[in-house]
Amino acid sequence: MKLGLYSITYLGLWYRGRELTLPQMIGRARDYGYDGIEIDGKRPHGNPLDWPAARCRELRSIATGEGIEIYAVAANNDFSNPVPEVREAQICFVKELIRMAADLGAPTLRVFLAWWGVTRHPQLATYDIAEGYWPVIHEKFPTEEIWGWCREALAECARHAGDAGVTLALQNHRPLIENHHDLLRMIREVDSPHLKACLDAPLMKDRSTAGIREGAQAVGPLQVLTHFGGEFERLPDGSIRGFERNDGVVGENTNRYYADFARAMTEIGYDGYIGYELCHQLPLVDGQTVGIEYADEQARLAAEFMRAIIAAEAGATVRR
Repeated sequence: MKLGLYSITYLGLWYRGRELTLPQMIGRARDYGYDGIEIDGKRPHGNPLDWPAARCRELRSIATGEGIEIYAVAANNDFSNPVPEVREAQICFVKELIRMAADLGAPTLRVFLAWWGVTRHPQLATYDIAEGYWPVIHEKFPTEEIWGWCREALAECARHAGDAGVTLALQNHRPLIENHHDLLRMIREVDSPHLKACLDAPLMKDRSTAGIREGAQAVGPLQVLTHFGGEFERLPDGSIRGFERNDGVVGENTNRYYADFARAMTEIGYDGYIGYELCHQLPLVDGQTVGIEYADEQARLAAEFMRAIIAAEAGATVRR
């Protein structure tokens, strides 16, 4: 697998301080040992309203000059809204992101079925507000009806993607998608060669060794993109420990299941990108959210962490 850096890490959303520009982020990716970047499709980074074709070509040239590939763009779309005009606006948004991805030379656009969104204020971003109203606006509609709206919108966007030479990568992200079975069901129902899978280990409900292998084997050659997340710390022996943070509390160690995931991806022959994303509430220091220096540290450690896992699995594969 190749190592990518997803621009949401530097969006100025989760840490205290301003975002990096995309040229600055390309420099960070180069300095920290990443092979490419994925651009988040919203302001201040990648909203297509801000990226006409000429500007996309300019950024593509900058990335090429730094030896960094723009391997994907990420849509934060929601095809589930009960109001048709809102769904149609989302289709227009994704169509423009497809155009932008093509202009950037990015082969892949990551998409959601449904998404509650993120709200922000000067101190901290949060999922809580938008996640809270999502069930309210959907409560009068059965899940199968919502699923059908999403399928229709995604099928229309897949046709636009085919025209532009871009592949849509559907992520196993809640709401609506609960597991890899749901992910594959939607891909089968859309039935387009331009819609593939983005199975991410952190989003899997069953992250046992057997569960991860089962999910990977199920998506198989459909897998075209994946991500990893969490936070990292260097231990006294020099090794790096990955961990999750939930509501400010340090949770599960991620070393084991990322090793399992790398092994499972190797078994199915996946050699695309695994992109690091820092996209959750971060710790407070003296009552203030940490600054961009924390994101820098995490991006550096994440690259070292995942490179070691990929290398270890490559060596194990050779020995086997």
